[in-house]
Amino acid sequence: MRESQAAVVAVAHGSADPRAAAAIGELVPLVARRAEERGLSVPDLRVAYLGHAAPSVPQVMRTFGPDAQVTVLPLLLTAAYHSKTDIPRVLARAGFPRVRYGEPLGPHPLLLRALERRLPLVAFENPAETGVVLAAAGSSDPEANATIARLATQWQVRAGWFAVRPAYASVVGPTPAQAVAELREAGARRVVVASYLLAPGLFADRIRDASLAAGAAAVSPVLGAAPEVADVLLDRYTEAGTRERAAA
Repeated sequence: MRESQAAVVAVAHGSADPRAAAAIGELVPLVARRAEERGLSVPDLRVAYLGHAAPSVPQVMRTFGPDAQVTVLPLLLTAAYHSKTDIPRVLARAGFPRVRYGEPLGPHPLLLRALERRLPLVAFENPAETGVVLAAAGSSDPEANATIARLATQWQVRAGWFAVRPAYASVVGPTPAQAVAELREAGARRVVVASYLLAPGLFADRIRDASLAAGAAAVSPVLGAAPEVADVLLDRYTEAGTRERAAA
């Protein structure tokens, strides 16, 4: 049944691993609770996937009537091919070229806070002796990878680690295992790995297994349904509305 309403569609990458969809599913009610706590009015929030999981973006968009006010938010950690090209193309092909389109989740200061909260206590025993690997998925978009490198630099300045090195699970290097080895060789007393991923799956498993095998003291879990992630999504929704009003 088609509806004419206001809604938010958060678009995730999607994975064949059921743990990924479960993590995204936990985020939806958390966003609603955080919105209520912040006194924000957020319309119906739905999740769609670019692939590997259902519902797809066209399936969700077809549930809205022609007059619906829909805000589409990329549930992605960097502005790369999926947010710049894939999602707009899917929307256009499905007959929805004109929607309010927001920015991806990252970069955002709250995500650093979430990363720190996910790290084990051993990482904070003596930050100046602790090397941190900021492990992301990796992208064919150089600017997306550069965003991770800048985030690593910001984190080192903010927290005073021995060093923070960016690493990537695919496409480009260094790999998380290489970054762990480099930090140990550089003199870090211990190395911990921060998983800069939204949901569990192949990349998270690859980062964990390879990093531990290379000598990492610990690997943090993915961001998942963290309150900071929910707050960032709410910020992106608010920003999308502000931009639209400014352009009107």
